[in-house]
Amino acid sequence: MEVDLMIYILFVFIVVVIIALSLWVLSLARKQKKSAVLFEENYDLKAITIADIDRMEDGSGFEMYLYRLLIELGYSGVYKTLGSRDFGADVVFTDREGVRNVIQAKRYSIEYPVGISAVQEVFSCMRYYKAKKAIVITSSHFTESCETLAGINFVKLIDRTDLIHVIEAFKDGDVIKARDIIEGEPRMILESWSEANSNTLHEVRKDYKAEKYVKKVMSK
Repeated sequence: MEVDLMIYILFVFIVVVIIALSLWVLSLARKQKKSAVLFEENYDLKAITIADIDRMEDGSGFEMYLYRLLIELGYSGVYKTLGSRDFGADVVFTDREGVRNVIQAKRYSIEYPVGISAVQEVFSCMRYYKAKKAIVITSSHFTESCETLAGINFVKLIDRTDLIHVIEAFKDGDVIKARDIIEGEPRMILESWSEANSNTLHEVRKDYKAEKYVKKVMSK
């Protein structure tokens, strides 16, 4: 009797494990299929929402989406850079004024803001691509220091809210509105670091302790 009970329990355990593994494999397959759709050339671009972008497993799908979106918006000279050695630009396009723009795409979770390195990278690659404007587009938000450096260097920042507006305008067929958001003037900060007061650009204020230390060392 005890042997039969043990066999029954073992059988039930094996069945439960098999069912659990089957459900896990099915869930994984669906997730991979959803991600793969974003790389296909024939998926409906207007069906993509910010929620779909949030579900992307990495930045490649987001870059491909932006690449296709810019083409659909009628921009010229649109191309996606290679994944390696892109020097800081993921997508390049020419705007309505005939000016070449470089874009760095950051598909981040909403709880992780984009930091200062994104601006440094996209700004530094402008000469390589012979571009006159630089843009950082994210599905998240930007840190204060990132916004400050972007404002000083006239780098356009398109955050989650702006991106949603672009997506909605595209879905509504309002191409001009979508373009206006993308090509809008960046937020500018005109004060240099030496002119900033204690409440502005505090991340790059002068280090007087370092100066005092160097003067002390040099005076010996």
